[in-house]
Amino acid sequence: MLLHFIFLVTKEDLEFRTEEFEYIQQMAQFYKKWIKDTFSLDYDVKCDQMIVPKQSLIRRLDTAVLVEDHKSRDKDTFHFYLANFRPMWTDCTCEGYYAENFAMVLWVKPKEDEFLLMCQKNCTVVSHELAHELLRQKKFKKQYEVVHDVWSKHLFKDLAFEQYGKNFERNASQPYFMTLDASELRS
Repeated sequence: MLLHFIFLVTKEDLEFRTEEFEYIQQMAQFYKKWIKDTFSLDYDVKCDQMIVPKQSLIRRLDTAVLVEDHKSRDKDTFHFYLANFRPMWTDCTCEGYYAENFAMVLWVKPKEDEFLLMCQKNCTVVSHELAHELLRQKKFKKQYEVVHDVWSKHLFKDLAFEQYGKNFERNASQPYFMTLDASELRS
């Protein structure tokens, strides 16, 4: 199985977002391990950039455009789009969307002074949508409710996100990657 992360970036921003894409490439490798440890699924991971036009009222990207891109690439590959826009419709509170072998999130561009903090926040949203799709694939009963219950605990009841270091091992003192608490998701 292949999980393909696709970072949407405008041509004008390409050279300025190199550090961010490097983080995304490391995050992809982290999620390979996290998926194996959490869901007992083996995924190969791939990561690349998709050059997109600047958003305007006339040339507006939306979820349907990404779904078409997904189908044109290989609908059996799990494509995960890190988009520069919000999905037009979602029932997730994290500004993400998922469907069969497809997910997307709004990837918020970090400011220089909060690069790691914003990447960690983006990383938690990625874990949310990954959890939905991976549990769906495993035919986990009530996956939608379970993922949203855990997410609500993070947002409103001070449940800590799981924290991992650059070596992909748990590390609360120097977190580099963060995910939702997967203890209730393991099957």
